[in-house]
Amino acid sequence: MSAVRPNVLVIAGLDPSSGAGLMADIKTLEMHKVYGFGVCSALTRQNDKEFFDVEWFDADKIIAQIEALSEKYSFEVVKIGLIQFNNTITRIIDYLLSLNKNTKIIWDPVLEASSGFVFHKALTYELISEITAKTYLITPNISEAKALTNNAEHLNQALLCMVNNINTNCSILLKGGHTADKIKNDILFSGGKQIILKGEAISGYDKHGTGCVLSSAVAAGLALGKSLEQSCRDAKEYTRKFILSNKSLLGYHYE
Repeated sequence: MSAVRPNVLVIAGLDPSSGAGLMADIKTLEMHKVYGFGVCSALTRQNDKEFFDVEWFDADKIIAQIEALSEKYSFEVVKIGLIQFNNTITRIIDYLLSLNKNTKIIWDPVLEASSGFVFHKALTYELISEITAKTYLITPNISEAKALTNNAEHLNQALLCMVNNINTNCSILLKGGHTADKIKNDILFSGGKQIILKGEAISGYDKHGTGCVLSSAVAAGLALGKSLEQSCRDAKEYTRKFILSNKSLLGYHYE
């Protein structure tokens, strides 16, 4: 095994419980034998069950952290999690692409904490269009996808249409974990196609931070040279094992 691991940069909020956010991302990358670099975009006051408040870092503070890292390291894959939406996220994306125009940016559009705390109430069409035109993959759950598509009645068709109308290689991984059905399929919208990633409900094993773990596992797969589809399939399986690791809200990470 090579002693040199690929790098992945994560830009996300700090969750003191380590179940979600920046520390969950780094744990996931480490288990995939990828070196994770972490840039903090927000300080949260929460535990695995309750969320109290958030203190945002503006674009200048986030860029300053990235700048220090980019003096020595380069990043082919970057994951963005919890971040302020105004002009912060667009400035960060533009800065990342100015460092490397081929960077694969994964955006996990965190709109609400698992406890119900709402970070962002509204997404404008202009903002969504600007972000998706510059990212490689976005990973919304059902409610986030509806926000991205203005509560489209036919969500899958709307997401496929969004992918087909984007001028770059952006794909969408629709996470099915928040549906009421026993079947928890994820759907990858990519290259004009819908790819079903099959899954089933796991009762009695609720977990804090599954969305963060999934998107970071996808980032790891891409950094390791896997295809997008394979990265998503492997990430779904890794997240399943994370969910089954114990019956508390805080999951354990295994290779």
